[in-house]
Amino acid sequence: MSEVSRRSRALAAAGVIAAVTLVAGCSGGGSSDSEGPVTLEWFQGSGVETNIATAEALADAFNASQSDVVVEVDASGPSDSAALDNLMKTRLATNEMPDMFWYNSGSLLQALNPDQTMLNIADEDFVAGLDDAWVAAVSTADGVFGVPVQTAGGGGIFYNIPLYEELGLEVPTTWDEFLANSDAIKASGHTAVQQTYGDAWTSQIITLADFYNIWASDNEWAEQYTANEVNFADDPVALQSFTKLQDIYEGGYMNEDFASALLNDGLEAVATGTAGHYPMLGFAQATIATNWPEHLEDVGFFGIPGDSAEDAGMTVWMPPALYAPANTEHPDEVKQFMAFVASPEGCDAVTEALGATGAYLVEGCSVPEDAPRIVADWAPYFDNAKIAPALEFLSPVKGPNLMQIDVEIGTGVRDGKSGAELYDADATKQAQQLGLPGW
Repeated sequence: MSEVSRRSRALAAAGVIAAVTLVAGCSGGGSSDSEGPVTLEWFQGSGVETNIATAEALADAFNASQSDVVVEVDASGPSDSAALDNLMKTRLATNEMPDMFWYNSGSLLQALNPDQTMLNIADEDFVAGLDDAWVAAVSTADGVFGVPVQTAGGGGIFYNIPLYEELGLEVPTTWDEFLANSDAIKASGHTAVQQTYGDAWTSQIITLADFYNIWASDNEWAEQYTANEVNFADDPVALQSFTKLQDIYEGGYMNEDFASALLNDGLEAVATGTAGHYPMLGFAQATIATNWPEHLEDVGFFGIPGDSAEDAGMTVWMPPALYAPANTEHPDEVKQFMAFVASPEGCDAVTEALGATGAYLVEGCSVPEDAPRIVADWAPYFDNAKIAPALEFLSPVKGPNLMQIDVEIGTGVRDGKSGAELYDADATKQAQQLGLPGW
């Protein structure tokens, strides 16, 4: 068994469970009998350059491997995540989705009503080669719907290694140590914590990546959350996922243009040492490798610190997935492409496009030995089983307005407590829409 499989078993041991039972639907469609290659359109649409590069690399490698099917990538679509979510739901509901599409795994998938709108691949042979934790993240009780298009990786804090060395700082293992490091960086004349609220989704990183600390305090918290037995505002540990944003604002640690700065601004700042810290998901190291390759080894990673140095760990994200609508006209060809993506050849195409970005979830795939520093920094968390999947992979409950709430906290409009209360109300509405018991 490969090292990746061993590590991904640790993810499964962390308690990844398919948490939602939805009403079963039917998938259909038939393949075309026309002469010549079948063309499949893959709607990528996220607007993230590394995601577009991944989709194009997979399509190119597949197209070169055979001549019966041609995959074409459509990278159009709104860059705003809320607008993209609405577009996805509309296209699926009106049967206007192309043959395949790129979308999140986990709780956001459940909002698309996959049993009724998406192609079920549960009976395909290639599903057996996918990690159990992954399968849970793209499943309902009645079906499996997607294959991973990237790798699993951590969410937490990117930090500038040369600046840490210059100031004699150690990687923090508690939140108080993190704040002390931020004070030292601020005193040196650098931005302590880069924030990029111009891309509002990045405001969520601290809140979401802090989930390991909640899980470490109570391994059953996600299950209780799904049953509406716990929430963020009333749990002292969970509340910190919001008050930590308040700490950063009140500490004066942020860049002056935090309200308008974008993802690439944040990555450039931490890569070049303008900023000491940048909260981010691990996938973004590929953008550093592409745009600032000379600084790739200057950026390290640590999980969001909690209260206990002994329990310091990392929250892990599953990658996005390749899905197909239930009414695709070419289900056989779609499954042929999915089988390629879920193979070592598909993994190689992703590695060629992005480099080593995390742990693969496909049997037979492995992380290259020359993985960049950020990826290497994840290894101790995996090796010591100090990991937990992000809450969205353990529970279907995720309020749609988290990013807006976190922007308000991060910019001082509201405090962490009121933000947590607002998010609890937001999550309640979403849980009720899903028809979950107890809400």
